[in-house]
Amino acid sequence: MTSTSKMIYLVAGARPNFMKIAPIIRAIQKHQNELSYKLIHTDQHYDKAMSQVFFEELGIPEPDFHLGCGGGTHAVQTAKIMVEFEKVCVAERPDCLLVVGDVNSTLACSIVSKKLGIRVAHVEAGLRSGDMSMPEEVNRIVTDSISDWFFVTEPSGEANLLAEGKPRENVFHVGHVMVDNLYYQMARLDAVADKLETTALKRKLGKYGVVTLHRPATVDNPVLLKSVCQVLDECAETLPLVFPVHPRTRNSLNRMDFKFSEYVHLIEPQSYMAFLNLWKDAQLVLTDSGGLQEETTAAGVSCLTLRDNTERPITVEQGTNTVVGTDCDNIRSHFRRVLASETQGAKPELWDGQSSDRIVQHLIRLI
Repeated sequence: MTSTSKMIYLVAGARPNFMKIAPIIRAIQKHQNELSYKLIHTDQHYDKAMSQVFFEELGIPEPDFHLGCGGGTHAVQTAKIMVEFEKVCVAERPDCLLVVGDVNSTLACSIVSKKLGIRVAHVEAGLRSGDMSMPEEVNRIVTDSISDWFFVTEPSGEANLLAEGKPRENVFHVGHVMVDNLYYQMARLDAVADKLETTALKRKLGKYGVVTLHRPATVDNPVLLKSVCQVLDECAETLPLVFPVHPRTRNSLNRMDFKFSEYVHLIEPQSYMAFLNLWKDAQLVLTDSGGLQEETTAAGVSCLTLRDNTERPITVEQGTNTVVGTDCDNIRSHFRRVLASETQGAKPELWDGQSSDRIVQHLIRLI
């Protein structure tokens, strides 16, 4: 750090955050005379067995601070993060806090920074599902209400923020840093593919689909989850499905009186590269993940979103995503339609792998 460079704190708490932070770190490293950073891992999600390989795959250095906050209820987790992050900020005040996405760490650190007079930049700002039952929607709205600068991924984010009264000069349509990371990692996949367990599974299956489910609204509702599992089992008779099972979902499945057929392959959660290696060649992806809606659009892979709404409408308007909800007939009919047609869709504006560089250029000017 030189005497003229400005210090940015980068906060991440869950694995999807690091996919967004990684390209921002690479972009900052190109401008070390103007910007420096410190990486704070709140440990909101922390798996010792997966953490190191995950950081190695993404090319992220070891965090400067581990807050060790762990799990708990939303209130407990958010409070722990706030208490521990305040200690870090008081010891060495940064010039800016940069947060990504919509997890509890994003909300908690933004509140702490704002009360300490530290400016807040929110990456992936302005996304709205309109569904206040989603914890992420609450986090997004509150974070945006106190942020100073807003970096948006798509026009809907900009429109939402302006409608909420944010100054136009503080809202920047920059594209999507997760897409930056996707392209970066895809370029490196061939070199490691033979070492990944998912490669052997792909060769065995030939054609296949991929499923991910983790949202409480679905997986914590035993009646709904069983209904969705039944239609997935039926669809798998036509196209085998690979289902990396989230721990929350695994717990719910273990409590249910339901067994998948041999056509649904249940596997453990995968590292970033192993999962990318799997879904990029799938015939389609069925998911309730927000980020995967975007990544599949960027990669041109058909996606069926098993939710009633999306905060990423551009993936539907321009991309390969279709929101089908959790109604069995709807899932079944769209599954058949996708398999009977070729993928149609375009990459949204500025999803070109350069979003992080745009963000850093703005920060150099703003701070």
